Amino acid sequence: MTPQQFLSALKKGSVASTYLFVGPEAWQRRRCKQALVDQVLPSGADGETFVRHDLSETSLVEVLEDARSLSLFAPRRVIWVSAAEAALPRGRGGEEGEGGRAATAELRAYVEDPTPGVVLVFDCSRYELEGEDKARVQRVRKFYDCIEAVVEFAPLDSGEARRLAQELAQAVGLRISPAALQLVVECCAGDGLRLEAEIEKLALFACDGRMISEAEVTQLVSSAQTTTVFALVAAIARRDVQAALEALEMLVREGEYLPLALAFLATQFRLALAGHEAGLRSGSQVLGYFSKLGIPMWPSRAEQIAQTMQAFAPERLRRAIQRVYETDLALRDTRPDDRTVVERLAVSLL
Repeated sequence: MTPQQFLSALKKGSVASTYLFVGPEAWQRRRCKQALVDQVLPSGADGETFVRHDLSETSLVEVLEDARSLSLFAPRRVIWVSAAEAALPRGRGGEEGEGGRAATAELRAYVEDPTPGVVLVFDCSRYELEGEDKARVQRVRKFYDCIEAVVEFAPLDSGEARRLAQELAQAVGLRISPAALQLVVECCAGDGLRLEAEIEKLALFACDGRMISEAEVTQLVSSAQTTTVFALVAAIARRDVQAALEALEMLVREGEYLPLALAFLATQFRLALAGHEAGLRSGSQVLGYFSKLGIPMWPSRAEQIAQTMQAFAPERLRRAIQRVYETDLALRDTRPDDRTVVERLAVSLL
């Protein structure tokens, strides 16, 4: 089920005895965790009613023994078990062994006969739901297959992230232009906790009630300088020497770490080349293709990649990637300064 379905079930008073939380999205997880505690422990959580375990430090059997124990002082408890993936057998070829089979049998027995008043939550936040981690998530779900209530915490898509940003901005009374809000969303790349932190920071900055602009977001929000890197790519694509050097000057003036800017530039070129090789033609195709591969992608970023594909032929992109590689080596060598090396790269790509 989705986090929204989980919250809806809680509002209706439907609480399972055992849950499995999977996926990396931390903001929705925190929201669901708090809603569960409020539902099960209306008088508030303390050390006796809300218990934490970590399966990288405690065995699954010990956790289940704790869940089965009864207490006159805490008849209702929420037991939060992090690092759920640590309980998976690590034997060769995935073989469980006697210890793994015993733990699985204990878990199944508990799920079939849970302790009244106890809600047990196994949390696996280490793996992404798609991409390279998909097979690992499937192993986790197979190990805990006796648990029917599974909540998946996928990264926020662009629409969800923007709605969340609007809700957070409204909650703290932040006045921000739509373009500036979109820039904040893109900089946070669907990370709800970062969105919350950045919007709170902007609200403190604009405590006098004035409206936040894009320029202020660029100065205050971490990773906002990447938009200047995209401006550099666009200038190189147009073979506009002056605009390219101005974009580079802005990066230096804003204190951007140039090796990091070079990494952003390399990523842009590699994604554009991959788009060419996949036969992509539009921003929507770029968005769908890379999202399926588990690569974080946003509509505006997809459009930027599509524009780079239109401006750079595949052969020119290959040369650009080679030049970026050579520049990366030069940044590690004795040189006048980072800026001179990157300026040479910009001019060589025109």
